[in-house]
Amino acid sequence: MSEVTQVQVEEALQHYTVPHLNQNLLAANVIKSIAIDGGMVTIAIEFGFAVASIKAVMQKALVDLVTQIPGVNSVNIDISWQIAAIKSQRDLRNMDKVKNIIAVASGKGGVGKSTTSVNLALALARDGAKVGLLDADIYGPSQQLMLGVDKSARPEQEGQQYLMPIEAHGLKTMSMGYLVTDKTPMVWRGPMAGGAMNQLLAQTWWGELDYLIIDMPPGTGDIQLTLSQKAVVAGAVIVTTPQDIALLDAQKGIEMFNKVEVPVLGVVENMAIHICSACGHKEHVFGEGGGGRIAADYHVPLLGSLPLSLKIRQQSDAGAPTVVAEPESDEALLYGDIARNIAVELAKTASTASAFPNIVINND
Repeated sequence: MSEVTQVQVEEALQHYTVPHLNQNLLAANVIKSIAIDGGMVTIAIEFGFAVASIKAVMQKALVDLVTQIPGVNSVNIDISWQIAAIKSQRDLRNMDKVKNIIAVASGKGGVGKSTTSVNLALALARDGAKVGLLDADIYGPSQQLMLGVDKSARPEQEGQQYLMPIEAHGLKTMSMGYLVTDKTPMVWRGPMAGGAMNQLLAQTWWGELDYLIIDMPPGTGDIQLTLSQKAVVAGAVIVTTPQDIALLDAQKGIEMFNKVEVPVLGVVENMAIHICSACGHKEHVFGEGGGGRIAADYHVPLLGSLPLSLKIRQQSDAGAPTVVAEPESDEALLYGDIARNIAVELAKTASTASAFPNIVINND
């Protein structure tokens, strides 16, 4: 029996394309080690993003590949992940363990941004990341309803300075909805709303998080500026429908983040297609391909497209968003793919940043 070599194992691994990276394992530089003991092969792989929900599928595919090598009789695939902090929150003590802040924004209301935010947060958590969700829509908070948090729930205090986030479906959450009743309108001028946003951000004790998803209000006003000034945002995700009027406003959102030097991670196209539940007929109610066009115009990825679905709306209104209500449904899997694409974009940024060492010049 011929002896198994590392070269053979590496050649086999080059035939596996990593989901969301579009590279083989060697090109993606995610293999930590390959150990060969006779016919036993152990491969350790570490990603820069969480992959819990697709881990078993990857392991099976890799075992099948390596087992085809003559002389191999046992294969162990160890898959782990380490999520890097792209930008530090050193100026905010309550957020110094938050690795990455992601702003989910839209230029206009009614495009499904809040529904997208909560499902993306839940998808990241389902993949094994530690995730928080901040509802930054001061005038119209909706995450309390979408997460099924009781109307009477109020955040506990930590000392006299901080609020503890309310946990829901595995997320650490905070919202103006937790601090007022649903019948209390926020009749505030812009600076007051910005101040409220600053308090929610800086006075919530988030603890250790891989990602803090911020569900932004629509537009490009005080709250968006407050976020860019008070916190270090790792990246922004723009949600739009394919409709021309929505695309115009999405363009303004991208331009705003460019001006405040927040990288745009990509575009999510929501309500892209409607599939009739009775006959299966597919129709592009709000137009076709708009998300892809604006992503191409700004040289950012189209992170994914989501359908116009009655089920998504019903599940959100019932306090059990799609990712937790039907985790294996087509819609939930789409949210999972988009969330992983976002995590991959952040991991690429972290990899690029760490590729250059700090250079220190001493004048002796």
